[in-house]
Amino acid sequence: MGKKEYPSFCSVLSINPYKNSYILNIENKLNSITSTSYTKEQYVISYLNINKFINTHIEISKNIPQEHLYDAIYNKAYDELGLDQTTMYQIEYIEIFNKLDENHRNFHIFIIDPLTVEHLFKSAVETIKYIDYITPSPLLIKALYSKNLIEKSGLHCFIYFQENETFIAIYNEKEFLYTKSINYSFIEMHERFCQLYGEMVEYEDFIYFLSYEDLKTTQSIYKTSIIKLYKEVFANINDILTYVKRALNLGKFETLYVDTQLPSITKIDEMAEAELGIKCSNFNFNYGFINHDAHTDHIHALMHIYSTLLEEDRYKCNFTIYHRPAKFMQRYSGRTILLFVATLTLAFLYPVSYWTLTYTKSLQYKLLEEEYTNLHNLKTTREALIKSKEEGKDKVFKLVNDEKEEYLNRKNTLVKIHDVKVSYPMKADLLQIFTKDFNKFSLNLESIFYTEVQKSQEVEASKEFKFGLVSVNDKKITDLIKYLTKIYGEKFHFSLTEIVYDSEEKLYFGELKVNLI
Repeated sequence: MGKKEYPSFCSVLSINPYKNSYILNIENKLNSITSTSYTKEQYVISYLNINKFINTHIEISKNIPQEHLYDAIYNKAYDELGLDQTTMYQIEYIEIFNKLDENHRNFHIFIIDPLTVEHLFKSAVETIKYIDYITPSPLLIKALYSKNLIEKSGLHCFIYFQENETFIAIYNEKEFLYTKSINYSFIEMHERFCQLYGEMVEYEDFIYFLSYEDLKTTQSIYKTSIIKLYKEVFANINDILTYVKRALNLGKFETLYVDTQLPSITKIDEMAEAELGIKCSNFNFNYGFINHDAHTDHIHALMHIYSTLLEEDRYKCNFTIYHRPAKFMQRYSGRTILLFVATLTLAFLYPVSYWTLTYTKSLQYKLLEEEYTNLHNLKTTREALIKSKEEGKDKVFKLVNDEKEEYLNRKNTLVKIHDVKVSYPMKADLLQIFTKDFNKFSLNLESIFYTEVQKSQEVEASKEFKFGLVSVNDKKITDLIKYLTKIYGEKFHFSLTEIVYDSEEKLYFGELKVNLI
């Protein structure tokens, strides 16, 4: 296996969301577990069957800058495939290099409804909270090349039979080229088998036969129907491979790798080689795990070696919606909290300084009072000094009055500071909420204004935020307004008069007004 590329994680957990099976990798040992729990030192990886995706090829002009590439692919996918404009699909892509096309860049795109992901992983995330990586199952095969488990290049085909799906994946020169889901999962094969056999057979009996009966030696009454089924499957696969070779102008397949999710006594790769006339092999690669059960689902093994790849060695096709939170200092909320704490600290420095000055003046006042008392006691015995002392007394009283006035002024200042301390956190909380939503729709802020208008003493002051929004796509601004109105419509009134496009900066500008209801 080599050195792990994720040293901050002590273990790797792989998930099969269709059978709710979990394989835990600790120190290169794979163990099947029945229950999971959250730990931040655990890297979690899973996959999606290709039949859950809309996947196709598209072409994009080479003149489109890299920073606008995703938007171009996103818009073209919606236009060419007629996607529902009200649904925000997740779209990821892989570039396929075509030296013959000098004017376009070619991409294989994968499209899925986020609700599908949410439904499949609902039970899993209740305990593990985060899933670091979710990718289409055919892309996991890239790990076999990156880890040199398949050293030869050329044109290779991979076929893997599972309970919920059977997929075909084609790699050319160690890079992904094509994939397709075929209607021969174990569930679908069972239905077809019953049709060929002529009567209903229990699914468990069918699976047992595929796993523990050898077609070469068995005398089972199911043998003839199973052989017919396999011939039908490989005839369908042969038609697909013929079409792909013609459509993509491909040469001869070097090797076809075929295997199943089940333990199997029958050599399915030998059957495939006989039917297809292509050199075939199984998925029993030297994965390098300690105590690795040969009957472990190969998809789990692929996920575990895929998790060790560097970023540049894997396909950037991550469909997870269960991201780990960024480090505290990298989060907008974290920086907002730190700003709030700093502001709060500064706010406390002012009252502390005023409290210190007030205490000092209070001591001075007491000393002056004592001095006045002593002078009053001496009045009866020092009549001659009355006139001079009266002048001093007037000065003392004037000083006392000045200090009292200064004391009241500073007291009023403290009251105003207290009001600022009470009202500021409310504004900071609102800014935190809206900033998080702006980031969610990839919008930038050009300006922020806050105003309060007191129309009369009987009516509470009208409070209004004005946010200057900036985006490379006006649709993101309108999507934000829809989202905010839906989520916060009962608390705030949102209005956006117009969206202005700046042709020089190639940006859209709009001023969003938020009024507290």
